Amino acid sequence: MKDVILIGLGVICVAAAFGWARSARYRRRFLENIGSEVDRSEDPAYALAQSAFRKEVHSTLLYTTLAIAAFLSAASDNPNVTIVFALTAIPALVSVNWSRGAVREARLSRQRFFLEKRAEEALEQEDFAPKAWAARLAPDSLPDINGFDVGRAYEAGSGLMAGDFFDVYRVGHKRMAAVIGDVRGHGIESSITAFQAKYLLRVFLRQFRDPAQALEELNQQMSELDRGEEFISMIVVVFDTEAGTIRYASAGHPAGWLWHDRELQPLRATGPLLMLDPQAAYFSKEVPLQVDDFVLLYTDGLAEARASDAELFGEERIAMAIRRDPGAPPEIMTKALLEEARDFADGLIDDDVAVLAVRRS
Repeated sequence: MKDVILIGLGVICVAAAFGWARSARYRRRFLENIGSEVDRSEDPAYALAQSAFRKEVHSTLLYTTLAIAAFLSAASDNPNVTIVFALTAIPALVSVNWSRGAVREARLSRQRFFLEKRAEEALEQEDFAPKAWAARLAPDSLPDINGFDVGRAYEAGSGLMAGDFFDVYRVGHKRMAAVIGDVRGHGIESSITAFQAKYLLRVFLRQFRDPAQALEELNQQMSELDRGEEFISMIVVVFDTEAGTIRYASAGHPAGWLWHDRELQPLRATGPLLMLDPQAAYFSKEVPLQVDDFVLLYTDGLAEARASDAELFGEERIAMAIRRDPGAPPEIMTKALLEEARDFADGLIDDDVAVLAVRRS
């Protein structure tokens, strides 16, 4: 019975030694790979990898020694053969020596864990930031305003941060504003500029009844920021249900479209881009407002969507898409227009695209 137990113990120890030996071999290869790329005396990753390699070599030696001792004890009746078990003292002494650095290695492991966790959190925040900015500049939902149907569509381009924005809100008891704009630039700075322009304009539209005056004030304020090469295109449309009019002003923005009296009319620029000249002048245009009239606004990413042969989608295709079904609900109209531009560009639109439609109901 003793021999069977010892042989079984030996087989188990051989299996354990083989497993630890294979792991130690892979650890050694890993050490060889990173050893040529880092400072071995300073790099925590190398220190931890070396520690793991040593422990696995130690486990291999320990189980190998135990297997030899078990097999010898099973094969011999000499009681002195148990001295062979004393050989396990060799890896044990090595373990005692290595354990001096065990606390330091444990601390390194803990520090590495928290550093990696912080790095993951930073990456998550980096990924979340553009989405958070886009949610403020081009929100997924717009407020319900009695007497109007509103639709929107938005698609981020290849850049990390959005520069397109839109807004719909009341500026008085019987007046509502629809705004869309685009900051020409890249990165976080453009997004900050777009955010400032969007919410400053809210203040000025409540202060001035004429959208052209609001644009002039916004232009003066934004020009003082001295943002270098940045400038803004924007169109502002104010619906006045009491006066029965639409009054709009455009700062160098691509032509919007007004559906009125069963005709489609372009809403072209009434002044230069914002932030080019602090003293720039803007003027407004006014047209009658009737039930079922609607305005469609968009940023230049829509008109500049490119086909494989570099042909632009263009404002005429936008006008044709509107004329095909002018009675479509604004939400359906905006999304269908964006889908048509996406198909035209084979599914790839590099620039941000924002589309906004407002119908008097």
